[in-house]
Amino acid sequence: MESVFEIIAEPNRRAILSLLVSSQQSVGEIERQLRMPQPTVSKHLRVLREAGFVESTVDAQRRLYRLKPEPLQEVDAWLAPFRRFWSAHLDALERHLDRMEQSTPTKRKRKRR
Repeated sequence: MESVFEIIAEPNRRAILSLLVSSQQSVGEIERQLRMPQPTVSKHLRVLREAGFVESTVDAQRRLYRLKPEPLQEVDAWLAPFRRFWSAHLDALERHLDRMEQSTPTKRKRKRR
């Protein structure tokens, strides 16, 4: 069985997961939004479903897929020690932007006659 990292390394699977973050989608909806052939979408959904990343429900004639975030907890746990590098850089960027904002004079609006 593929690891979580091998599964999300595939760009089409990441694109599908990104779509499912906001709402459940049918195969047809995923196909249209990603401009991907239906067999390709189905293949990637099968891999994601077998790995536990998505689950499906039947709604009349459609099968709807939704994200199951639990497998991503492994990725989150792996990334945890690296966050300190990002947050230090993001904090520095925020301070820099604050200084830029404070040093930029505000423009006065000119009155029209």
